[in-house]
Amino acid sequence: MKRYLYFAVFASGMTTLAVEFSASRLLGNVFGNSNVVWASIIGLILIYLTAGYFVGGWWADRSPHAGTMYTVLAWGAFLSGLVPLVANPVLRLAADAFDQLELGLLFGSFSAVLVLFSAPVTLLGTISPFAIRLAITDAQQAGRISGRIYAISTLGSFIGTFLPVLVLIPLVGVTRTFLIFSGFLVFVALGGLWLVGGWRAAFPWIWMPAVLALLAILLSGRPIKTTSGQIYESESAYNYIQVLERDSYRYLRLNEGQGVHSVWHPSILDYDGPWEQFLVAPFFNPPEYRPERVESMAIIGLAAGTTARQATEVFGPIPIDGYEIDPQIIQVGREFFGMNLPNLNAIAQDGRWGLEHSSRRYTIIGIDAYRPPYIPPHLTTLEFFQMVRQHLSEDGSMVINVGRSPTDRRLIEGLVGTLSKVFPSIYVMDVPGSFNSIVYATVIPTQIENLYQNLLHLYPRSDVHPVLIRAMETMVAYQQPTPQSQTVYTDDLAPIEWETNNMVLNYLFFGDVEVLR
Repeated sequence: MKRYLYFAVFASGMTTLAVEFSASRLLGNVFGNSNVVWASIIGLILIYLTAGYFVGGWWADRSPHAGTMYTVLAWGAFLSGLVPLVANPVLRLAADAFDQLELGLLFGSFSAVLVLFSAPVTLLGTISPFAIRLAITDAQQAGRISGRIYAISTLGSFIGTFLPVLVLIPLVGVTRTFLIFSGFLVFVALGGLWLVGGWRAAFPWIWMPAVLALLAILLSGRPIKTTSGQIYESESAYNYIQVLERDSYRYLRLNEGQGVHSVWHPSILDYDGPWEQFLVAPFFNPPEYRPERVESMAIIGLAAGTTARQATEVFGPIPIDGYEIDPQIIQVGREFFGMNLPNLNAIAQDGRWGLEHSSRRYTIIGIDAYRPPYIPPHLTTLEFFQMVRQHLSEDGSMVINVGRSPTDRRLIEGLVGTLSKVFPSIYVMDVPGSFNSIVYATVIPTQIENLYQNLLHLYPRSDVHPVLIRAMETMVAYQQPTPQSQTVYTDDLAPIEWETNNMVLNYLFFGDVEVLR
């Protein structure tokens, strides 16, 4: 009996953490994965668990019976499975509100969904103190038994941390992941009731797994979002992935959908975005710099390959290494975005790790690894840019896509300050019609007049792709003064999230409606 009690504690701990991580994906599909979202989820889950510990201790003293604990466990498990079902209509409203940036509805939906977790998580929080009360029969062993139960619960939590994210969500999706853990824990609770009271104790609750199984069947194939023009959606270990098609254009959106990560059109290659601006990077070198001198390229944040396709058209079939941490995005790129270039080596790795272990040197290294609204901090530091410099050719150039708000350019200034410790010349432009800026850095000392001269030399050439000419013209028209900054981001201190959070608040309350691309 005591061994089964320990098993129930293990299963409860596993389900509690599985619910927390599944909640992050449930909310992340609509609200993104910003620090604010994560802090809200973790903070409120801890509050609900705290309430559960208090209630569990009081309840166990009032009714120190195993049947009571297993009944509470059954209800906690069952309600966990209902969360995504009840949350679904609220999240659909929130998804539409996010597309229109209706802040009142957005924050209301976010709060409502978080409240849905209060009942199941609080009930699951009662299990550990309840189990301790039931397991202690000798006061002299109270410390040993308490430590054992907390250790078993924590071990279950460890399993619950990885199993949903790495296995279940990519295979069956968030909703079914909730239902699987919920159903499993309901059966654990029914098993405990059967052990302590026979079938008469367990039978009244047999409807719980039946309802959960029915929900799993009914929800089969149901779309997560119903955005206009949606032709594909899926959930990977890293992202909610969505492909939209409108007027023959295809757009890759991830998670909350406030960033367009890739674009494709069967006959158009210029998308008025940040992608083509990466092609400008080598033309800050002294004139006459020709497209034929670009020998290779690395892209950190390949997504579905928009920049890679443009670079292949402009520079020819040069070797391109594209680092994309999510292998499922690579598959989506091949299926929906024409990312089947023979010269493109798509690598499913973290970009910094992959570049650091590459033996190649490149003419261009482009960094476009946004997870809106954040750039990963490890791709903004002095140590990272020193490593990038080591992988550039003698006349190589680096380019990075950076976000800003209408009134806050601190992130650009911080990156320029950091880059200036590694590269002799830095240039900045604002991408028109967006809150994106592009920062360029060159290995050798250069000057902006080089770009003008190179553009003039390329104009008469009939073999130069118009996408390159247009991108260079856009750089000339929208160049910005290079800021003077003493900020240096390091692996030890890179407050990217802090600065980005401030930028987002400025954007929400003072800026115009635009999106990062």
